[in-house]
Amino acid sequence: MGASVWLNNLLAGLQAAQLALLRLCHALGLTGDSHGQPAWPWARRIAGETLLIDPGLARQLAWSLVAMAFALLALMLALAWRRGRLASFGAGALALILAPWPAPDLVLGPAAPTSFHVSPTRFAVASMARGERVYTQHCAACHGDDGRGEGPLAASLSRWPPTLAGPLLGRRADGELFWHIVAGMRGRDGQPTMPTFGATLGDADVWAVIDYMKALSAGTGARLQGTWPTALALPDMPVQCEGAAPRSLADWRGTQRVRLVAVDSRAALPMEDPRFLTLLVTPDGHAPAEVPQFRAGCVAAASEAWAVMARIAGVSPAALPGTALLSDRQGWLRARGAPGQAAWRESDLLCTSGGPRQSPDPSVDAPVDGLTALLLRMDAEPVRFIKGGFVH
Repeated sequence: MGASVWLNNLLAGLQAAQLALLRLCHALGLTGDSHGQPAWPWARRIAGETLLIDPGLARQLAWSLVAMAFALLALMLALAWRRGRLASFGAGALALILAPWPAPDLVLGPAAPTSFHVSPTRFAVASMARGERVYTQHCAACHGDDGRGEGPLAASLSRWPPTLAGPLLGRRADGELFWHIVAGMRGRDGQPTMPTFGATLGDADVWAVIDYMKALSAGTGARLQGTWPTALALPDMPVQCEGAAPRSLADWRGTQRVRLVAVDSRAALPMEDPRFLTLLVTPDGHAPAEVPQFRAGCVAAASEAWAVMARIAGVSPAALPGTALLSDRQGWLRARGAPGQAAWRESDLLCTSGGPRQSPDPSVDAPVDGLTALLLRMDAEPVRFIKGGFVH
């Protein structure tokens, strides 16, 4: 098992344990609600983001948890086996003594009542469009139109605003981002570094601006570095296919690859491909008047999808026709194809797994085209995305 795999499994287990504890406390009436969801009742939580960047600390915690499990098993054995009680007690105590207990201050981090809140927006294009309006009105002056923290008011602040176009944003849990926006932020000296918006914005506006910041981060990263800073989910939107009832694009997450292709009245419709669902994104959210045989006919039935796709791709809406975005089976956006590009290339992969590249299987024939090679690599190197220090 690779290092990233065991670490992801550890973080996923810790996340599940904390969520189970939160649900239990809420069910027992030990904690109330905050902004419509169960409130985390403690000022500390397991700092998954610290464990993520410090595998040595994570390894210490893992071995300590193993020691605790062994000690518990030894205690149960001692209670059930009278003759070996002393030996069982001794083995359990020795395991606890020898465990490499990490410092609590390193393992635990500050928490907010909304730390474990989950966004209700489904990362939908309608939410991102709403978030863009909120961001433009309340956030762009400091964080900048492109999210790099270079807005017109940035230089007048006591601390330069953090960039939204790097990996840090994607690794923050949504609930933590929500709390920072609602309650504001303060520096170590106690002075405000970001104002509170709890009295200005409703919960729906806050969740919407978080969605938009993710799209903004992806687009700025794609434009400046040629990569998406963090993994980005396939946006949800209504899908209309000829002769079928409208469906949510989220229905395809986890089951089918999806190719989004921006087309206007001048662009030729792409061919259908059985390897993925091809979804047309049009400026007005309406299907083309006529769809030739074997051409893609499913359309994103949302006028907001055009601007959202342009933002994620890192291009202007006017330059969007012909651009394609490709998601993997797990619902992560992975690649961007440029307008007029004859074939897909390895450089089109804007989101990688973050781990070492997998060597091709010598028993499998080499792919005959760039798109097939890209799909094989996406399948061989799945995204193990960590958000807030935990796998999502």
